[in-house]
Amino acid sequence: MDETIKIPTHVGIIMDGNGRWAKSRLMPRSFGHKAGMQRMIELAEYAKELGVKYLTVYALSTENMQRPQEELDGLYSLFTKYFTKNVEKLFLSNAAVKIIGDVSALPENVQALICDAQKKSPDGADFTFTIALNYGGRAEILQAVNKAVERGEKVNEQTFSSMLYTGETPYPDLIIRTGKEQRLSNFLIWQAAYAELYFTEVLFPDFTNAEFYKAILNYSKRDRRFGKL
Repeated sequence: MDETIKIPTHVGIIMDGNGRWAKSRLMPRSFGHKAGMQRMIELAEYAKELGVKYLTVYALSTENMQRPQEELDGLYSLFTKYFTKNVEKLFLSNAAVKIIGDVSALPENVQALICDAQKKSPDGADFTFTIALNYGGRAEILQAVNKAVERGEKVNEQTFSSMLYTGETPYPDLIIRTGKEQRLSNFLIWQAAYAELYFTEVLFPDFTNAEFYKAILNYSKRDRRFGKL
């Protein structure tokens, strides 16, 4: 890798296109979700190798929870089948796993896996892989507002940010969306105020390591001024 390339500290990915990828192959949507989950884990490993310190992926939005129960059950089944085995590989490479979102609405067996994984995450990890499940940026902000109200606190940006699901995680430098659409879709909307955005038509299961590196190269060429001259 070219040492002059600027590697973002925190990358967010909106993993869009699993269903369309499967449909283009005349396969059920579950086939695309399985391919997407495998790609998600491989991408986390590659991002760590590149020197990214935080990777946050949008796996299931609050809006996705309105999809047919059959599809949701399929997603939960995939999660329980592949999650533990793959995150243990990350633990061995000194990576931590974090889940953000309202996990209380997820099946109890999924909640148990999430709780166990977060407990087993190594202390002082040099990479944090965050998975957003039943996550919505607006709901996250409302939760933080209500938390501040309950505490009777007047907050500033720093204290408010600490009340979000992401806590002390640095704001994302780069947000990537696969699958053609060009919007954030309620993903990290507070945190993304000054994130660089990268959109690609590539569907997520086809978003290879080379495609990810292309996004990093694009980010590296940008001049981030944060409103300054």
